[in-house]
Amino acid sequence: MGPTVGEDGVARCPWGAGPGVMRDYHDTEWGNRVHGESAYLERLTLEAFQSGLSWSTILNKREAFREVFHGFDADRVAAFDEADEARLMQDARIVRNRAKISAAVVNARATVALRDAPDVDGGLEALVLSFAPGDPPAPRTTEEMQTTSKESVALSKALKKRGFAFVGPTTMFALMEAIGIFDPHLVGCFRRGGTIAG
Repeated sequence: MGPTVGEDGVARCPWGAGPGVMRDYHDTEWGNRVHGESAYLERLTLEAFQSGLSWSTILNKREAFREVFHGFDADRVAAFDEADEARLMQDARIVRNRAKISAAVVNARATVALRDAPDVDGGLEALVLSFAPGDPPAPRTTEEMQTTSKESVALSKALKKRGFAFVGPTTMFALMEAIGIFDPHLVGCFRRGGTIAG
């Protein structure tokens, strides 16, 4: 399936064609470059929580995620202990999955550790950006869209090596799409070609 024209006459990737939270995300955020450690940690965390769920579920809970994880301040989340994780397991406003909550804390600690890594200048953001594809995809239909790439596999391995969790190749490909490591929109979508902000 190629781009879908909505009731407003605009061609979009099919998943963002209908009005609502998904369209808003498609039109204003998906595929836009983000900047700063907390923005990268937020997207990494939300992609991990999304695994096995609909993205609309995550978007509808996003403000609660931002609240409980202190705006994805890596230092504050890295300081969480078992009591904090137990508290989050009781918070119905977020996805209550013990493994994913623990992974968020583990990933915050790994993010802090990356700041002093001698082989990475620029921490989490620089590491993720270093895996940008040299030949980015340009799918015309949903059937042509990938779910992994050699770059997402390599990024997954690099993050796991540095202690990150819930960072499999499919999740990392979704992250790369979401934060504009390459333009993820279908050819013919009105957002195609206008998504990457340096």
